[in-house]
Amino acid sequence: MNGPRPDGNGQAHVPLLELRDVTKIFGGGRFGQREVVALKEFSLALDAEHPVIVAVVGESGSGKTTMARLLLGLESPSTGAVLYKGVDLSRLSGRERRVFRRDVQAIFQDPFEVYNPFYKVDHVLTTPIAKFGLAHTREDARRQIEQALCAVGLKPEETLGRFPHQLSGGQRQRTMVARTLLLRPKVIVADEPVSMIDASLRVTVLQNLLQLKQEFGISLIYITHDLTTAYQISDQIIVLHRGDVVERGDPEQIVKRPQHSYTKLLISSIPLPDPDRQWGEVPPEIEALAEEALAREHVGSDVQP
Repeated sequence: MNGPRPDGNGQAHVPLLELRDVTKIFGGGRFGQREVVALKEFSLALDAEHPVIVAVVGESGSGKTTMARLLLGLESPSTGAVLYKGVDLSRLSGRERRVFRRDVQAIFQDPFEVYNPFYKVDHVLTTPIAKFGLAHTREDARRQIEQALCAVGLKPEETLGRFPHQLSGGQRQRTMVARTLLLRPKVIVADEPVSMIDASLRVTVLQNLLQLKQEFGISLIYITHDLTTAYQISDQIIVLHRGDVVERGDPEQIVKRPQHSYTKLLISSIPLPDPDRQWGEVPPEIEALAEEALAREHVGSDVQP
């Protein structure tokens, strides 16, 4: 998945969206702030013709959200390049950037914060239709909105005309999935899309995300700290730790045959039902892995400026 590759005619194939050896550093500068390396020489390429779900997994501060902001063009890399159809994002023309904004969409973590509480939820659906000229009449716009809502399991008559606080977290998040569906993007960057909704609704939203790939051919960058859901829906898992890719591969391989101690720690931290274990008891193997990881972090912190 990384880098251009020959197509059937022997020509170099240009990915739709690519991070090429990207490093992002925060801080430093004239005021002497400490530099923080949020992402180190990270590469990822997505092909419009072969939709995939790539799960990027790691704890808070591992660089996941920084990677998402780079993909969306909200941050610029310190080194390396973010490319859309082979062109650096910083060099896109106005027309090219407009197409990029439609092709690459985002679903954010908080299903309430993305709404303006003074507008009905209809506003987040009618705005992209108007901005990108997706409908010629109000009737056509209404039809598209109703189709998108039905596609994610929502009833238009129970969703439209309401304010955000009148919907559940799952309904708000599925409405945002419907919004992205209206635009028919080629890539969706989903940053912790189910972490702030009830566990009972997570399966429904995850099914919606899987549906985007299977039925509509949309690639998905699924950013999460939850290896369980990453294993369930992704084609590839990338494990990030302190900005470094420590493991990358097939979900079956990553979860069942992890190579890196940090990945093993993440997997061991997944709670399993065990009636013989006392509440709060830490298994010896998890304790050993945690001590090993903490020791490595302590050594790393000693050598940093």
